[in-house]
Amino acid sequence: MDWNTYKKKLLKNPEFKKLYIESEPEFQIARAIIRARIEKGYTQKDLAKKLNTTQSVISRVEQAKTSASISFLKRLAQALDTSLQINFV
Repeated sequence: MDWNTYKKKLLKNPEFKKLYIESEPEFQIARAIIRARIEKGYTQKDLAKKLNTTQSVISRVEQAKTSASISFLKRLAQALDTSLQINFV
């Protein structure tokens, strides 16, 4: 069974669907960080060094296991030589 088929099956469960929808912003942030880091050619370890933190912190943020603070996201944007934009849609 591929991921999309499995995800459709899981989303039939109302409790899972609610949690999935609620966690979407964290996963959007994680995907944006991963994309920006890879575009710059940085490993998690490289990025951690630029932020004066550990690779495990970067890993937890990229796995959406922790919510990044606005101040962390600002530092991250600076380390990646990008800008931070937050939108409500």
